[in-house]
Amino acid sequence: MTVTDLPKAPTNLPHAHHDIDEHDDVHVLYSHDHEPVEEVGNNVKLLTLIAVVVPPVVLAVSIWYAWGGYFSWTDLTMMIVGYFMTSMGITIGYHRLYTHKSFEASAPVAWAAGICGSMAVQGPLLWWVTTHRRHHLHSDDIEDPHSPHAGRQKGIIGWVRSFSHSHVGWLFSNDDIASSVKKYAPDVAADPRARMISKLFPLWVLMGFIVPAVIGGLVDGGWKGAFLGFVWGGVIRMFLVHHATWSINSVCHIWGSRTYRSGDHSRNNPIMGILAMGEGWHNNHHAFPASARHGLQWWQFDLSWITIRSLAAVGLVTRIRLPGVERMAAKRIGRAVA
Repeated sequence: MTVTDLPKAPTNLPHAHHDIDEHDDVHVLYSHDHEPVEEVGNNVKLLTLIAVVVPPVVLAVSIWYAWGGYFSWTDLTMMIVGYFMTSMGITIGYHRLYTHKSFEASAPVAWAAGICGSMAVQGPLLWWVTTHRRHHLHSDDIEDPHSPHAGRQKGIIGWVRSFSHSHVGWLFSNDDIASSVKKYAPDVAADPRARMISKLFPLWVLMGFIVPAVIGGLVDGGWKGAFLGFVWGGVIRMFLVHHATWSINSVCHIWGSRTYRSGDHSRNNPIMGILAMGEGWHNNHHAFPASARHGLQWWQFDLSWITIRSLAAVGLVTRIRLPGVERMAAKRIGRAVA
C-alpha cells in the first residue's frame, strides 16, 4: 500500500488549470471555457419530487403492513445490505475516488464503486462530482449549492427555510449544475470509465430495484416476495441512503464540533459519522478534502476508510492520500469548538 501526503493533482489536462481556493487541499480542475447555464426542465423537477415525496409514504405504509406479515428477514437483510453497498458506493466511489481522487483503484473496484454509487439514486456520476466540487469551491457562500448558512434570513422561519434548502430543497434549483461539468470536472468527463458509468445511470438505478425484487421472489417465493423485495430492498433502502447523504449537507454544517480551520461551517458529527460510513467527520473532510480518511482520530469510526485500507491490503487500491502530521497540526484550532 502506498500512502502519500496529499500530493498535488495532475495539472496537465487540456484547457484546464489547477485552482486551489482557501482550502489548500481542494483539488478542483477548473476550466475557463464557460458554458451557458441552462434551467432544469419541469420533467426533471417532477421526477425529483417523486423521488423525494414517494419513499417516505412507502415507508409509512410498509411499516403499517409489516405488522400484518408483509415483512420478512429476507426484506430486512436486503435493506441493510443494500444500504451498506450503495452508501459505500457514494462515499468510496462517487466521493473519495472520483470527486477528490483520494486514492487510485483497480478497474474492478472503480467500476463496482461507481455502479453501487449510481444505484443510490443520487444522480449520474458526472453531475454528482460537479455538484460536490462546486460545494467545496464555494463552501457556505452564496454559490454553494446547498449551504444552510449563505443567504439565511433572520428568525426561526429563516432557519427552517435554510435548513430545508440545504437538506433537500436545493435539488429543485433552476441551475442545471450538469451544464457546468466542463467547468468543474473536466478530468472526470475525460475519463471513459466515468463517462460510461454516468451515461448508464438509468440502467444502474433500475438494477438497484430489480435485483432485490428478484431475490425476494426467489427466496420468499411468488409475486409477494418480489414486491416486498422491491419495496424494502429498493425504495426504502433508497430513502434511508438519501437522507443520510443529505444530512451531511445540512446537519453537518450546523451541529457538531470543529477541530480544524476549514473556512466554513463544517462540523464533525459522531452520529452521522456512523450512519454515513465516515462522511460525518465533515470538518476533517473540509480541512483536508483530498484525504481518503475522514475519521482522523482513532476513535472516529470511518467504515469507508476501513474498507479502503482493506482493499489496499490486497493490492486493489494504491496511492492513498492522507494529511501529514505537520499539516494537521498547522490547521488544528486548539480545543475543538462548536
